[in-house]
Amino acid sequence: MSGGFGSCAVHLPLQSRAAATVDRDGIAATHDVIRRHIRETPVVTINGGDLDLPAAEIALKLEFLQHSGSFKARGAFANLLLRNVPPVGVVAASGGNHGAAVAYAARSLGIQATVFVPQVSSPAKIARIRSYGADLRIGGDSYADALRESNAHARRSGALEIHAFDQEETMLGQGTLAMEFDRQCPALDAVLVPVGGGGLLGGVVGWFADHADVIAVEPDGAPTLSRALESGRPVDAEVGSVCVDSLAPRRVGSKVFALIQGRVKRAVLVSDDAIRSAQRWLWEMLRIAVEPGGATAFAAVVNGAYRLRPGQRVGVVLSGANTAGPG
Repeated sequence: MSGGFGSCAVHLPLQSRAAATVDRDGIAATHDVIRRHIRETPVVTINGGDLDLPAAEIALKLEFLQHSGSFKARGAFANLLLRNVPPVGVVAASGGNHGAAVAYAARSLGIQATVFVPQVSSPAKIARIRSYGADLRIGGDSYADALRESNAHARRSGALEIHAFDQEETMLGQGTLAMEFDRQCPALDAVLVPVGGGGLLGGVVGWFADHADVIAVEPDGAPTLSRALESGRPVDAEVGSVCVDSLAPRRVGSKVFALIQGRVKRAVLVSDDAIRSAQRWLWEMLRIAVEPGGATAFAAVVNGAYRLRPGQRVGVVLSGANTAGPG
């Protein structure tokens, strides 16, 4: 790992530059590029009966064990290794997890990173970003405010913008989670994915759409995808939720929506109470401590928003862990 910041663009093999389509081929090619920089996170399998639900197999993908505490490290490395990075480095806007991932990946590759986060970002996420040596800027009330400042910084400085979700390379990186999950748990009937801006959902759809039902799960206080599906296009949604610093960017990405429209089986909403209940269950039964956004997909199973069928094999993504402890 490099401790300093380089002054040159990252030079990439030609085959990595060609991986721009968010499909199985593109995701596999991206995995070849980033795999030495990321962890293959484990899977824990429980039975629906453990939750007093039908006897289905529930595979929990423990992505909170990824570098920087969430799946976002995959997309961060994909951006830094699939794109030309200028000498001035990169800039990102984030609720927290994406910023931590970009800061970690940039430090690993010797690249300068500037990260903008809103005031609602949690102390745990702010501390993690700082620990990786990024130039951290805190201000504004929401992710949208941080994104506006990030855009302005990019125009002034020439830094490369690393979008948290609405970027092909981001989705390709997140899609490597799905590729890994598929290998670890073949023949899943459905995969439940937490949704904010939709970068992870785009990657999972790119890998699984023709092979398993992809179920999008979002807080009912931040229904970005649900509003987009109702309107037929991305539109602004409310941003009030216990997941405000991870799953509440106001609207789903336009590139994300173009990719997932008609390919997501359905979107389900869960309440803050259901998310907190899922957090408690994970801690009390498995000693897994995840932040609210990390427990959101599992909340759909716990509260019945997604109904299990006997004998079904269901995958659930748990990410991230940038929290002071269980909810």
